[in-house]
Amino acid sequence: MTIYSLHPVGIKSQAVNFQIMPPLSLYIHIPWCARKCPYCDFNSHEARGVFPEQEYVAALVRDLEMALPSIWGRRVGTVFFGGGTPSLLSGAGVTEILRQVRLLLPLEHNAEITLEANPGTVEADKFAVFRDAGVNRLSMGIQSFNDTHLRALGRIHTADEAWRAIAIARQHFDNINLDLMYALPEQTLEQALQDVRAALSFEPQHLSCYHLTLEPNTLFYRNPPSLPDDDASSEMQQRIEALLAAHGYQHYETSAFAQPQRRAKHNLNYWQFGDYLGIGAGAHSKLSFHDKVMRQARYKQPQAYMDAVARGEPLQEEHEVSHRDIAFEFMMNALRLNEGFDAALFTERTSLPLLAIRRELDEAERRGLLLRDLHKIAPTPQGQRFLNDLLAIFLADEH
Repeated sequence: MTIYSLHPVGIKSQAVNFQIMPPLSLYIHIPWCARKCPYCDFNSHEARGVFPEQEYVAALVRDLEMALPSIWGRRVGTVFFGGGTPSLLSGAGVTEILRQVRLLLPLEHNAEITLEANPGTVEADKFAVFRDAGVNRLSMGIQSFNDTHLRALGRIHTADEAWRAIAIARQHFDNINLDLMYALPEQTLEQALQDVRAALSFEPQHLSCYHLTLEPNTLFYRNPPSLPDDDASSEMQQRIEALLAAHGYQHYETSAFAQPQRRAKHNLNYWQFGDYLGIGAGAHSKLSFHDKVMRQARYKQPQAYMDAVARGEPLQEEHEVSHRDIAFEFMMNALRLNEGFDAALFTERTSLPLLAIRRELDEAERRGLLLRDLHKIAPTPQGQRFLNDLLAIFLADEH
């Protein structure tokens, strides 16, 4: 009989035994962008001139074909084109990718298919083609409606182009997300609220409002701009949350706000520790099997990725996730949800008893960061504000 301590570090080695496979999503990474933003730490590469779209699309299809044995028989609930700037793809490219996805995978009949887009004029003209290809949700990287702040962020579009692109998108999509950022260089509270009011004028189904952070390996990290201080940015966050609540948006995740029944299904699958297959340069996967959980990463450089696919070896890294890491990774995702998660979901998605993290749950509750009962576990408002402190409780040092 396997014995579990009350601490994740003490869990004895044992093969997991999943009774139910998690929901499965497909992520498709398009690594090129028109210009690298100084705050961006994603795997994106400036497309200087024409990028090899046909070769890359063929590599994506071949990558998916080779991955089929690892997901055989499982239905796919969501598809997400991320980047980079996926809207740099031609309509024909997106159409071919989704045609092959439908041929190779059993998509749910109502699968959410999202594509990220930049509001430049060229991309906006493609929206009708993307919709005809099967994209039914558009996520637009607006960031701000203020030209001064857009220039400070290194964005290639203007506020007028953003307005125009959103107006065109609404003609073709009834499920739109707008990305906004706040605590921008030299931004005032009123300017941050003006950006949100501008976005609300379009009545988008979903809004993502991110605090600008200085990530390592970015230009902003090496040359930090002048940003609002912690008190000012905290007030921005609170006022933005209040404004969106007053307009009927549900604040369901750290940076995500949605109209009723319009939450992002793809991202929810991440936060509820579902599975996802990632194809494309630098894409990551988390895949559950009956006796293990595997994480994978593709080669990051686009040409290296295409060369690796041609060799039949797209994976640069692959490893099995330990019990201890499974428990932490579940909490790292699920505690981003303001409403928390059903207690039974922990065991369903980790194959571990909830008893395995009882000590951590007790400590988080004692510190006022978490609430729980027999059915639900959720961060308190304080836990939401100090999420890193809450998560640190579950990231114990190994002995």
